[in-house]
Parts: sequence; C-alpha cells; structure tokens
Amino acid sequence: MTPAARLQAAIGITDRWLAGEGLLDRLLTLWGRESRYAGSGDRRAVADLVYDAVRRLRSAAWVAGVEEPADGRATLLGSLVLDGIGAAERDSLFSGVGYGPEPLSGTEASRLGRPLDAAPAAVRLDLPDWLLAHLDHVPEAALAPLRQRAPMFLRVNALKTEPEGAIEALRAEGIAAVPGPLSASCLRVTVGAPAVARSRAYADGLVEVQDAASQAAAEYASPRPGEIVLDYCAGGGGKSLAFAARMSAEGQLHAHDISERRLSQLPDRAERAGALVTLCPPDRVSGLDGRCDLVFVDAPCSGSGAWRRNPDSKWRLTAAELSNLNATQDAVLAGAASAVRPGGRLVYATCSMIPAENEIRVEAFLEARPDFRAGRAPLVLTPLDGGDGFFAAELVRAG
Repeated sequence: MTPAARLQAAIGITDRWLAGEGLLDRLLTLWGRESRYAGSGDRRAVADLVYDAVRRLRSAAWVAGVEEPADGRATLLGSLVLDGIGAAERDSLFSGVGYGPEPLSGTEASRLGRPLDAAPAAVRLDLPDWLLAHLDHVPEAALAPLRQRAPMFLRVNALKTEPEGAIEALRAEGIAAVPGPLSASCLRVTVGAPAVARSRAYADGLVEVQDAASQAAAEYASPRPGEIVLDYCAGGGGKSLAFAARMSAEGQLHAHDISERRLSQLPDRAERAGALVTLCPPDRVSGLDGRCDLVFVDAPCSGSGAWRRNPDSKWRLTAAELSNLNATQDAVLAGAASAVRPGGRLVYATCSMIPAENEIRVEAFLEARPDFRAGRAPLVLTPLDGGDGFFAAELVRAG
C-alpha cells in the first residue's frame, strides 16, 4: 500500500469508529481481515495513524479548523498537522492518486492551522470537558504524554535471567533494549518492538511485556518468599508472574478473576515463565478466606493512566460509567478483604489518576472496615515518572 492508501484506510476506519460501529481494536482487526492485500507493515502503519488521531481527537479537530471531531478526514488531516507534516507532503497524500484521499477543498485548506495554544484546556489535553474536574490535580505536563504513543516496556523474569542477560538475548535477535524506569527489572525497547512477541527471549520466558508503572505496583505490593498470595483481579496474569519472580517461586500464589476466559491465558504464560500459579475461579475463592498474607486487587477502572495505550476508552467514559466503576471498586475491595489473614496486607491498585477511583475508594473502605488501617504511603505515579499513571495503597488487617 502507498502512504496515501494507508491514510485513506485510516480515514475510513476512523469514520466507522466515530459512527459508533465498534471498538477501535475490533474495527482495525475487521479491516485487516477484509483487506487481504495489506501486509503486516501496512496494518501497523494504518493502526498507528488511527491511534495517533484518536489520542488527539479534539486537538486534531481544532487545528483542522472544525469545532468537534465530525469525520475521519478532518481528524486525520488535523493529526498530520500536529505531526508537523508540511504542505507539500500533505498535498502529495491528499492527491486522489493511488487510492489516496481526494485533494483538499479550498475551504479545508483555508481553515487549517489554528494555533493549539489558543484552544480551551480540554481541547489542548484531548479530554472530554466533564473529566477536567476529575483531573484538575494533575499537572498538564503529566497529562500531555497521554496524547502520545506509549513506549514498550519489558519485565525481566528473575526466575530465569538478569537484566544484562535479557538485553543480550534480545540484541541477538535485532531488538535493542535499555534499562527502564521505576524498577530494576524494567527494560525499555528502543528498536524492534514489533518483533518482541516473536523472539526467542520472549518464548523462553526471559521477558514479559509489562508497563513500567505496573511493574512498580507489583514491587510496591512486596510479596515475600513463602507467603500465601492472592492476585484477586488477575486478568491475564501479568502481575501474578511478577509476584512469582519476587517470591522466588516459594510459597503459594493464587490467581482469581471473574472472567475465566482471561484467566485461561495464565497457565501457558506461567509455564513459559517457570512459575507455579494456582488458578482460583469465582466458585473457589472462598477457600482462601482469612488465609492470605497478601491480597492484591488491581481493580476494574477507567484506565485513565493508560489512555495512550487505549485511547478510545477515554471518549467512551461517561460520568454515569465512572460512578458505576466506583461501586464495582467498592464491591471488589469488600470481597477481596475476606481473604486477608489477621495481620495480613490488602493492596488496592488501579491504572487511574482519578481520585474518585483511588484515594476516595480507600477512604470509603477504611470507614466501612475498622479492622483495617492504612499501611505505607500510597504509590502515586503519573506519566512524568516514566510509565503509565498508577495508584496503589496498602491496607493492613488488625492482628
């Protein structure tokens, strides 16, 4: 595909997303299936164009000269302007040649280039207006990275290697990685990110893909060798595997999730990592009541700290859905607390920067459960710290 044809494909996918036809990743998958002529490089390039535009949906519309995102053409045009694409390159893409988009009309050309610094804050930061009040405690500099592509971070599996060994194994396959932020086990991929999942280093369990902030949250939880640990909202098990490495595979590690489909991914991942994890489906979690030294709750949340990875989720979120998430978070915390032994630890975490999902939920829990007290100072991270936005708080049950 030519660059212009890729751009036209991105415009069409964005149009479908703006029309409410589905989630962004699903629409990209459908396009890939329908477009057999598109190679893997084409699919990556189109996805990059779409995700860049959706991350910057409102600012792209602003510099394209329209008040609100209305169609894929204006959104992608504005996104190219934000990328600093010059007029000559822009016109070569919008030429109508080679399955590319039609040339700009006089009206489109005349309204291009409104300065972004003149836009309202919510437009500059690419947020829905109603969310500004929930994030007014976060500096604009910490919200700005959510408009950009996220780096790829890896966690070195201490059960199998050291960071230097992982870097060398990746280098042998043409993948460059350097030490990353927030954790000694963290690597940042600088070259060859798409090849990581196909690499021998990954297949042999030397590394796992995991954001730096997520790794920091797993370290904050401080699972210890010999303990009984429950990862209460384990999902695919990324933090379960991080716990296994910190526990040196000693003790009991249980993983629970209400979605058995997501949990079913964990056995293969654990085998690859050399970790032993016991699956704990919903109907078996009661067997751990009052037994666990550590219960880790990575609660369902808005994902506001990780919106650069899932940009369409911020546009789907509503005030009513945030309130529903708060109710779910309260219920999850209450359910997880029953597994904590006297003197044990409950760590509540979200990949969110919204206080209503973080500090306020902890305060509500402590008010309802006087047998728990706050432990160490919470872990509070924003993208300025190097990874996603993240929150974790330790709650200790009375002995």
